[in-house]
Amino acid sequence: MLSLAREAGNFTLGVLGPWDCDPVFARALPHAAVQLAVDRVNQDPALALGSRLAPVLLPTACYTPRALATFLTYKNIAAAFVGPANPGYCSAAALLAQSWGKSLFSWACGAPEGGRELVTTLPSTAHVLLSVMRHFGWAHVAIVSSHQDIWVATAQQVAVNLRMRGLPVGLVTSLGPGGQGAMEVLKQLSTEGVKTVVLCMHSALLGGSEQVALLSAAKAQGLADGRLVFLPYDTMLFALPYHNRSYPALDASGPLQEAYDAVLTVSLESSPQDEAFAAASARTSPPQVSPLFGTIYDAVVLLAHALNHSALQGTGLSGAHLGDHIGNLDVSGFSQRLQTDEKGRRLAQYVILDTDGQGSQLVPTHILDTSSWQVQSLGRAIHFPAGAPPARDSSCWFDPNTLCMRGLQPPGSLLVLGLACVLVLAGGTLACLVRSGLQQLWLSRRPHRILLTAQELTFIHQPHSRRRSHVDSRSDSRSVAEGGSPGSAAQASARSQPTPQEPTNVALYEGEWVWLKKFDLGSSPELRPSCLGLLRKIRELRHENITAFLGLFVSPGACALVLEYCARGSLEDLLRNEALRLDWTFKASLLLDLIRGMRYLHHRHFPHGRLKSRNCVVDRRFVLKITDHGYSALLDAQRAPRPQTAPKELLWTAPELLRQVRGPIRGTLKGDVFSLGIVLQEVLARGPPYHSLGLPAEEIIRKLVSPPPLCRPLVSPEQGPPECILLMNQCWEEAPEDRPSLDQIYTQFKSLTPCKKTSVADSMLRMLETYSQNLEDLVQERTEELEQERQKTERLLSQMLPPSVTEALKMGTAVEPEYFDQVTIYFSDIVGFTTISALSDPMEVVGLLNDLYTLFDAILSSYDVYKVETIGDAYMVASGLPRRNGNRHAAEIANMALDMLSSAGNFRMRHAPDVPIRIRAGLHSGPCVAGVVGLTMPRYCLFGDTVNTASRMESTGLPYRIHISRSTMETLLSLDEGYKIDIRGQTELKGKGIEETYWLSGKEGFPRSLPPPLDIKPGDPWQALINQEIKVAFARARQSTGPQRTWTAGP
Repeated sequence: MLSLAREAGNFTLGVLGPWDCDPVFARALPHAAVQLAVDRVNQDPALALGSRLAPVLLPTACYTPRALATFLTYKNIAAAFVGPANPGYCSAAALLAQSWGKSLFSWACGAPEGGRELVTTLPSTAHVLLSVMRHFGWAHVAIVSSHQDIWVATAQQVAVNLRMRGLPVGLVTSLGPGGQGAMEVLKQLSTEGVKTVVLCMHSALLGGSEQVALLSAAKAQGLADGRLVFLPYDTMLFALPYHNRSYPALDASGPLQEAYDAVLTVSLESSPQDEAFAAASARTSPPQVSPLFGTIYDAVVLLAHALNHSALQGTGLSGAHLGDHIGNLDVSGFSQRLQTDEKGRRLAQYVILDTDGQGSQLVPTHILDTSSWQVQSLGRAIHFPAGAPPARDSSCWFDPNTLCMRGLQPPGSLLVLGLACVLVLAGGTLACLVRSGLQQLWLSRRPHRILLTAQELTFIHQPHSRRRSHVDSRSDSRSVAEGGSPGSAAQASARSQPTPQEPTNVALYEGEWVWLKKFDLGSSPELRPSCLGLLRKIRELRHENITAFLGLFVSPGACALVLEYCARGSLEDLLRNEALRLDWTFKASLLLDLIRGMRYLHHRHFPHGRLKSRNCVVDRRFVLKITDHGYSALLDAQRAPRPQTAPKELLWTAPELLRQVRGPIRGTLKGDVFSLGIVLQEVLARGPPYHSLGLPAEEIIRKLVSPPPLCRPLVSPEQGPPECILLMNQCWEEAPEDRPSLDQIYTQFKSLTPCKKTSVADSMLRMLETYSQNLEDLVQERTEELEQERQKTERLLSQMLPPSVTEALKMGTAVEPEYFDQVTIYFSDIVGFTTISALSDPMEVVGLLNDLYTLFDAILSSYDVYKVETIGDAYMVASGLPRRNGNRHAAEIANMALDMLSSAGNFRMRHAPDVPIRIRAGLHSGPCVAGVVGLTMPRYCLFGDTVNTASRMESTGLPYRIHISRSTMETLLSLDEGYKIDIRGQTELKGKGIEETYWLSGKEGFPRSLPPPLDIKPGDPWQALINQEIKVAFARARQSTGPQRTWTAGP
């Protein structure tokens, strides 16, 4: 019977894609694109195909496994395919096409994994991304996709390709439906240190709701300010129109006009004067058609020319190996020439499009030619929201011959010199090691202990509502576990679905909460002596208004200062909390604590250097404490690199320090006085530094560095006592020697609060009498606790019952039994388990089963199977339910059974490692009914003769054997996947009579070894022999460990 692919003299061309399940893909009008291309090809006299191309549209599912299953059904429908559009099954589709003798022309698949059968119709998008990022010097990249399988697979493919090219790919994640989870993703991006974010989802310009949600959230969170550059991925797959084209999403009334200013759009260059473009414009309405129309058109044209060249070579009209005939093409495409090199790789031009945050059109700024992979400017600068692009990363990331470490090139040129100096420095090194060892021993013992280990700290996640950020985020105060900022730990979002706990920078030390502040050791693997000396000095600082330094936490890959934890957060947090009413008594008490702490530091000749409201923290008793003192000096002593300081973080710095050539290096006593004056302004005005001037931080810094006129904050008289405002102005004197000392400031400020008995507690009591209790935090805390318990319950239910059953039980509806016409059921048990149980303690038996079935449970995650139950040593698994999987149920169970048998062959009991664990398994395929039984502890049970037969197959099996029935055997052979099946012969099955059964002994390409089965002849008493072997092994184990084993009686 002739294949449908070659009917009536036509060469049938199938076009694969999610045309029925994705509306954005459907707007590409694939049928019209293919028909337009086929009409042009059939009318081209230069193409002597000998028959006419006949297109057929082949819809595939959006869910990757289902799409691959659908592709299998198209084997005899087409002689060649355009697609797939989902990179998730490109390699599988290429292998299938190779076995069918057909070719795939796809714009979505990456490098040809299937040899000559998979032809990429576009240049490598990963190479395009790399070229753009190399031009701008942005190496650190994150990838965010929408939740659809197509884009998740695309994101994974992009991440793999960029990592293969040596780029530091950080976060790779996906949004929920409708852009859910955008806020959580943006919080992670803000702490990842990335420069570019690749968006694997439908473009917002073409109706992609997820991209709209993400960019809108980025604008709301302030992440569209230029620190990140967003690169849409889908626009690289087609030519996005920009000549005299406006996009509604970028209108003044649209949601993205400002946010899209942080987006650079990379797209195929187009020249709309082509005849094909004109013909398409006559047939369709271009503004409503997705630009993917042209990509589909070009793929059909490339396939037609490859087919023509193949026919001219005498191979006939065959869809096989068309990738061999696509080299050195130069033909007319949809919107540009279709050119390939001698190896068949597509050559094209890409254009970088930009907006200015005000208009609704895209303008070209750069062009990329894939023949040279060089980016050239078109004479128009890119409009970055911050006025300048993100800082460039080290060029070593883009050098394939250089290993990049932390963005620095390794000093390979010093290798020879270092080796030459080894002998000279050997004696000195030995002396330093001895000295360092003695010093480490001294530092790790009380009462001088400074170095702390992971065994002394307990990392526990606090409830979200109790976390507070209270250290300088610009000082790189990050979580030891992840390097994140304190804001990421303090503002962790409670999501509606179960999520793993994020790393934290709070811990328990000697029963008290402590804060961990990341400390970079720099290039030195150990602490330098000068740094250790400074740590000892900071350790000795003890004052009520200074946060105590408890030690230095050191573990592989992490180092952090361990500080006293203050639960109320920073002074900046209190001032910005509008719900908290602060009267003068409250403010004066906090300021007096600040002055006392700074006075103590200055008496110890210890300038702070980084004083600001963010480095003033408040404990549970509303006592203000100064933190971050000595941090800059520690970095200098360790010779560690300082983090780059943003202009807004320098607003507290004295002018004379800002004028230093390399920026403020070390603090001074008079510089601290100036910073104290700025904090006074923050407290009195309850606003950021210099907020009354309304100037950007860069302009303020410029005025401070280059007076006149002097630039100082403005504070109105009604915002505080006149004496306090006068004292604040004295702290701002331009000449450092004219500023008062901390002793003078303390004396003057004490005179402002003559009532010495007035305290924060008294002020709080008056506030409680005046204002009602705000229960928001308590309600939030209880709500979070309830949410956590709900998530625990849902996780437990999902482990006990299928999701559909769980949802029905939660809704209170009855769970109706369900009939499944094709499933495969697996049973296994341990041979000699009764003997093992008799010779082992009950706890040892439980440990054996837990270890073995934990191993089996881990294997299940790799297959489309469902674990039904375990009873004693019996283990029951099914495939084809509760989710049907066509005829794949037998293959999934067979592959799983082989994997389990291989793992069991290497398994050993902890209490008797010399006793082998031999399992036997039975498989049977057929129909069954599944339902929930019982109200108390409900169970998902299977019923039917299929269950009984599978159990009989297991009970009549042999050790290290997989016993299968005829129905399973026939199903496996029909799949033609290389299963090795041996005939066992006639076997008596209880309640079934005598049936012919088989052994599943392996599979072609199975990567793991299987334990050799025992040589058992019919009639051999093999069970008695195995039990005797187990008893001998146990006796031998007890003899060898008898004197060391202690039996204890229960209470």
